[in-house]
Parts: sequence; C-alpha cells; structure tokens
Amino acid sequence: MSPSTSIPFSHSSHILVPGTKMDALAQMHFTTIDYVIFALLLAASMGIGLYYALSGGRQRTTQEFLLADRSMSCLPVSLSLIATFQSAVAIVGVPAEIYTHGTQYWFIGCAYILGLFIPAHVFIPVFYRLHLTSAYQYLELRFSKPVRICGTVTFIFQTVIYMAVCVYTPALALNAVTGFNLWGAVLATGLVCTLYTTLGGLKAVIWTDVFQTLVMFAGQLAVIVVGVQQTGGVAEVWRKVSEGNRISGIDLNPDPTMEYTFWTLGVGGVFLMLSLYGVNQAQVQRYLSAKTERDAVMSCYMVFPFLQLALALSCVMGLVMFARYCGEDNFHNLGVLSKNEMVLYFVMDMLQGLPGLSGLFVCCLFSAALSTISSAFNSLATVTMEDLIKPHCPSMTEARSTLLSKGLACSYGLLCLAMAYLTHLMSDSVLQAAFKIFGMVGGPLLGVFCLGLFFPWANSTGALVGLGSGLVMAFWVGIGSIVTRTSGGPAAVSQFNCTVVQLSGNITTAMGTALISTAMPTATPSRPMGLQRFYSLSFMWYSALNSFTVVITGLIVSFLTGPMKAEEVTPGTLYPLLGNMLFFVPDKLKQKLCCVTPLGHRPTIQECPPVQHESNGQAVYTEEGSVEEEERQRFLLTSHTPVVERETTL
Repeated sequence: MSPSTSIPFSHSSHILVPGTKMDALAQMHFTTIDYVIFALLLAASMGIGLYYALSGGRQRTTQEFLLADRSMSCLPVSLSLIATFQSAVAIVGVPAEIYTHGTQYWFIGCAYILGLFIPAHVFIPVFYRLHLTSAYQYLELRFSKPVRICGTVTFIFQTVIYMAVCVYTPALALNAVTGFNLWGAVLATGLVCTLYTTLGGLKAVIWTDVFQTLVMFAGQLAVIVVGVQQTGGVAEVWRKVSEGNRISGIDLNPDPTMEYTFWTLGVGGVFLMLSLYGVNQAQVQRYLSAKTERDAVMSCYMVFPFLQLALALSCVMGLVMFARYCGEDNFHNLGVLSKNEMVLYFVMDMLQGLPGLSGLFVCCLFSAALSTISSAFNSLATVTMEDLIKPHCPSMTEARSTLLSKGLACSYGLLCLAMAYLTHLMSDSVLQAAFKIFGMVGGPLLGVFCLGLFFPWANSTGALVGLGSGLVMAFWVGIGSIVTRTSGGPAAVSQFNCTVVQLSGNITTAMGTALISTAMPTATPSRPMGLQRFYSLSFMWYSALNSFTVVITGLIVSFLTGPMKAEEVTPGTLYPLLGNMLFFVPDKLKQKLCCVTPLGHRPTIQECPPVQHESNGQAVYTEEGSVEEEERQRFLLTSHTPVVERETTL
C-alpha cells in the first residue's frame, strides 16, 4: 500500500499516520527482560537435547535415535502430537481468521472427533503391529518398492517446503512488529532446533515438544487474560463481538467454494486431519515410539482435549482482539497490517507496559515453530535413512547407520535455513502457494494409504497411477486457484459490522479503500462459473478431493491391469473395512468381492506375526505369533512382495 497525504490521528502517547505500516507499528519494541525470556526458551530446549545426548543409550542406535527405543508413554507422545500440529502459522493465523470472519472456523473442532478416532482404530493398529520405522515401509509391504519411493519423495518435498515457511513466517512477523532482527531469529531458531534434534534424537524432540506445548498454552492464556482486562471485562468483550456479528451460527450452506461452512470444516476437515494424524510420518513416528499399542492409541485419544484447548485459546484471542480494536482508532492501524502481523501487533499493544509478557508470547510463538520443525527434521532423517539409503546398503553397521541418521537430521536443518532464505525472496502469492502445496500433497498420500488398507484388489500399478493422478489434480486445482486470484478473481469478503471512529479531514484513498473493504458490508461478488468455480474450491476440501482421486483412479487401473489376488497380499496390511460394511452379504460373495481379510490359511491382522526391522531397513518375520511355522514359510515362499525376506528369523 503506497502512502500519500493524510491527516494524522492520535494513538496513546504517539502520533500515527493511517495508511502507513511504519506509523501503525511505532514504538513497538522488545525490552531486555523479553530478550532474556526468549533466550531462556532456546537454552532450555538446547538443554533437553544435551541431556538425552549424554544419558541413557546416548543415541547410539537407530532405534533410540529415530524411535526413542519404543519406550515413550502416552502423555508425552500426545503432547508431542499436539505440538507438531500447532505450528506458529496456526498461532498467528487462527486469531486473525476469527477477527476477520467470526467464529465459524471454530466448527473445525467437530472434525477432530473422526479425525482422531479413525487413526486410533485403523491406522495405528496396522502400523504398530507391522513394527514399522517409516510409514512408507507399509507401501512396499502392501504394493511394491517404487510405490514406497514415490511416497517418500512426495513427503520430503512437502515437508522441506513447509518447514522453511514455519521457521521464516514468525520471524518475519516479529521483525515487522517489533524490529526484532529477522535473520537473528531465523538463525537462532534453526540452529538450536538442528542441534537438539541431532544430539538428542526423538526423545529430545518429544520432551522439548512437551515443554514447548506448556509454553504455548501459557503465552496464549496470558494474552487473553490481559486483553479481556484491558477491554473492560468478559461482559464487554461479549457485547462487542455480538454487536460486531462475530459469533457465528451453524452455516449449512453446501457450496464447496465457501471457505468456512459446517460441511467444509466438519467434513472436509476430517480428511485434512486424517492426512495429518493418520499417515503423516511425523505423527506416525510418535505412535511407533510408544511402549505398547495401547499407549499409542491412548495418545491419539489424549490429543483430542489438547487440540480443543488450543483451538479455543486461538479463537478466544481473535474475539478479544476484535473487541479491543472495534470502534477505536487502533482499528485503522490493524487495517494496514497483514494477517500474520495482526496478532503480534495486538500482543505488543496489550503487553507493552508489562515487562516479560511480550517475551512470553514470543516464546509461545517460537515454541510452536521449534516443535514443528524439529519434528520435520527427525521425520525427514527417518524416511531418508529407512526408505532411500538402507535398502541399498544392507551391510551398513548399526553405528554407521546412527551416525548417518544424525548427519541427515543436521543436513535437513541447514537445508531449512537455506529454504528460509529462498522464502524471503518470494512474493506473498508464492508464500500462499507454499502453504497450499503442504495441504495439497497430504491428500494424495492419504489416498494411496487408504487404497492399500481398504481395497485388497488394488495393485502396485493402480497405486502408482492413482498417486500420480492425485498429485496432478492437487497441483491443477491449487495452482489454478492461485493464478485465478492473482489475476483479479473474486476475493473472500468479510461481513464486518463495527462502528468506526470518524476522523477529521480526508483519509487517503488507499486507506479509505482498505477501511471500506474490511469495515463495511459490501456487495457479494458474482458467482464464479466454469473452471473458475472449480478453482474456487475451498482449500479445506483439497485433501478429500485428492484422496478420492487417488482411490478411484487406483481402483480403475487395478481392474484394468489385473486386480491383486487375496493370496498375493502381504498379511497384516489390510483393514477389513468393506467386509465389515457389507456384513449383510453372504461370505462366499464377500470372498469373491475380495472384501474379507485374507483367506482361511492366511493370518489376519491380529494373527500376523510381529515384524522386526534389521539394520538394512528390510522386514523379517519372527517366530513369535499364533501362525504355524509352515504356514508362514508357505506364505513367504509364495508372496510376491520383495520387502519381506524369504526366510524366518528364529
């Protein structure tokens, strides 16, 4: 927004000129105490990493470094799961969405129910009983090695882009609002996170996630309490948000192009949650680090209240922010800021006279960033080691594997810093593209896992073609929506009913336009047609659209190329969804439809012998289990799946 001649107005003790970001952010700064608190966060995170580097097994095996020796209890795992999900982007983004659009976004909490129940009872039992290290080992067990490699490469591409944005975005917002050194924040966050992830392994990542989750909740709660008090109390906040139409009812509009409706959030959000909590390596790795399958399932259940608490804190912060600025001159200042900067401006404004609390919220923000990118480093090192290196180096020793895993974690940390610099060179529209890429890629990966779990006749060719078609669909819709909006397509309009203080003199044209577009009800834009309407699909439906594309295409190609026979399917890789759904169909017909979990002589998921992973990354069946040795030998000799060794470890 280019500044022009305007009439200044008063804000607290200093003069601000509407229409210029620098004026809106005048006198926002960090105190020494704030810097000390931020330094303590980094030091504590680093200390946890050093502790686990020097205690226990000292991270000398890949099992300890990548999976915490499968020894974690459900509470730290659940807090780590929420920390991984609650990125800094969410902490600054959700309150801004509530401020702009109202509480409709809160209905995404409904998606958390099925979004966690299904992983707890479908994905976790299958993955845990197969004793995997990488989620993509499942794709080789179920399909073939090429499918596993494609899944791994897709995940790496998705995560490398997203972790750069996660470390850069909060640093950029903090720099814009407080003048905090941009690259100082990026380097401090990236290097500290790289060091404790490399030294302490998954145990350090999980326990720092626990600490950082508590800091996140404390920081948000402090801002809400002070904001409510300075706004005039709970009753005054409620009055202002009610009069400002920020309390939304259930919007049952079935239009999939609407960003926030009950169906978009409550149904489309389920698929987004499944792509995160069902098949994402960062989350699966935490399930697999649990002591028992029961602990893994319980950790998934325990995430639910923590997710609801995190969502509630973010939404309430957005309402308090609206109540604080609605009808005041400060509202004009907020109008010239980006959504990422709104929350930090609000925090610095509220907490300016309270030393240390601004630093606490910044710790909250960077805790979210640290927890997300540390999870990314560890999971990227895991999939690279297990899926791309070990299968080609079967003779690699355990010590060398562990050392290489640490080197990979460190390398991905440095890559994150390099990507953050590239992010700095991008325009805002490209940043939006980066966020959409993260959402778009999760859907096809969810689809290929669902194809393998629920459809026994799906074959390797179908999985590869399905995954490819899902990615093509994802990028087609995602890039199409970005190009459409950039070229002047219809933008989302917020219904905003708030009394704005009349300023003396003429307001700048640019500022006046901004105020009219955000502060006054405007005419609804014409409904997009044709491809433009297709590109207008809400991003909350991306995961559903792309996963269904993978499944449907994969099934069609599988039937055309010859469906996989039941006896060819690796035991333990199917979930009998269709068999359970078609309970009214005779057993013989269900067998013909291949809707039952393996035939009589094949082990079920419960009967499947545990799989132990050797240092070469391949799966070897053990004698433990209820299946007779001859039965397993017969399976191993007839199975086409290359990942399973054709011998049994006694």
